Amino acid sequence: MTWVEEFRSSPTGQVLAEVLGAVFDVIGTPVLVYFFLINATYLLLIALAAVEFTRHLRRSPFAGLDDVATSPLTQPVSVLVPAFNEQAGIVSSVRAMLALRYPEHEVVVIDDGSKDETFARLQAAFDLVQVPRVVPHDVPVRKAPTSVHVPADGRTPLVVVRKENSGRSDSLNVGVAVARYPLVAMVDADSILDPDALLVVSKPFTDDPSRVVATGGVIRAVNGCTVVAGRVVDVRLPRNGLARIQVVEYLRAFLLGRTGWSRAGSLILISGAFGLFRRDVLVDVGGLDPDSIGEDFELVMRIHRTMRRRRRDYRVTFVAEPISWTEVPSTRRVLGSQRRRWHRGLWEVLWKYRGMTFNPRYGRIGLVALPYAWVFELAAPVIELVGVVLVPLGLLVGAVDTTYALTLLLVAYAFAVVVSLAAVCVEELSFHRYTRWRDLGGVLTASVWENIGYRQMTAWWRVRGLVQGMTGRKQVWGTMTRTGFGDTADGPRAAP
Repeated sequence: MTWVEEFRSSPTGQVLAEVLGAVFDVIGTPVLVYFFLINATYLLLIALAAVEFTRHLRRSPFAGLDDVATSPLTQPVSVLVPAFNEQAGIVSSVRAMLALRYPEHEVVVIDDGSKDETFARLQAAFDLVQVPRVVPHDVPVRKAPTSVHVPADGRTPLVVVRKENSGRSDSLNVGVAVARYPLVAMVDADSILDPDALLVVSKPFTDDPSRVVATGGVIRAVNGCTVVAGRVVDVRLPRNGLARIQVVEYLRAFLLGRTGWSRAGSLILISGAFGLFRRDVLVDVGGLDPDSIGEDFELVMRIHRTMRRRRRDYRVTFVAEPISWTEVPSTRRVLGSQRRRWHRGLWEVLWKYRGMTFNPRYGRIGLVALPYAWVFELAAPVIELVGVVLVPLGLLVGAVDTTYALTLLLVAYAFAVVVSLAAVCVEELSFHRYTRWRDLGGVLTASVWENIGYRQMTAWWRVRGLVQGMTGRKQVWGTMTRTGFGDTADGPRAAP
């Protein structure tokens, strides 16, 4: 008799078999349906994104970006860059943003009490001098600027604001107050924008100026790419396994997923790493919430709520073409901190705006997008871990048959691989960012390996973030170690 048979015949095994049998009688079929629906919904979003990409590519030759780039009617933009201990790449990042192709824009760096040489490097690179400047009280801030600096040449459109540390959201609120232009872009200091990014992400404001209030652009992993003079000149796949899988995640969620939601008129999240907003709307809603750990999600939700309550005709859109390149975590410690924070922020914002869920007053946002976020984003890691624990245990004691286990594997994991492969194929056919067969093969391989270990690991981190949020534990941002955007042959590669 094997140890499995001995355990099954033991009193403990028999009791466990009865309990798990009763549990699976209740949840067995619903769990299968749940995983089928979550993957089928993603496949639908990818299909919607494919339609949008086709439409976008057909219109691209007639988009008139050259006209927009030279037209005096194009609305000027203030690019806000909150920076805390970003000495590794702040100078090259700012130079790249100053060099963006756009008729008129300024770069506003908000030094959030950095303890490293962030300000010193900016001062040396741009010959900054302090100037007296009255900052209007358009939005509430917790830490007012202590000093304002501009380049001594009087021509470079750069403003560097120094303040005591009070967090990213409060820094952006300071930037909104300092900004001179009607459109405000929020960009992370560790990000690199494509040269035409501002032109493309601002085009919805040009096409529909009376309704568009916010647009978002694509976030992609810069790890492994070659960066020269603040520009990504060679797109390559990261060597690091964690970063490689995140490339697939970002394609599926940040490119295909958000494009699909935008196409459906139900976009509720614009990434804080690259978003463009009307300044008057930001002032109207009171800026970002410094107490929210999911401040980008919370801001868009507050815009939706405000616009709907005032019965305004408005649009929040996503543009698939402009890209913000950012370093993704290459270690489990940093990745775990990020995913705990993301999921905690998801819980806090959904709970804060729970009154909008299933509320017809808020249209598709209340009836479609928010219910989906509750059921298929917030609850997903909990159901994932329950399945990972209970199904093997049920097989052990004989409460689950192999047919059910194999069906669950097909629906939850094999279907997920198909979804990821579809996302990669749609992106490759539309934009063809990876020109080497080796890199493309690596992305396809990562689509499979994502479901073996990585997915379960991130589910555990997300559940921990959910528990931290529900129990009200202290919010911790954690530290992301940057390698910077050096002008080297290999560029800012992820640490192994």
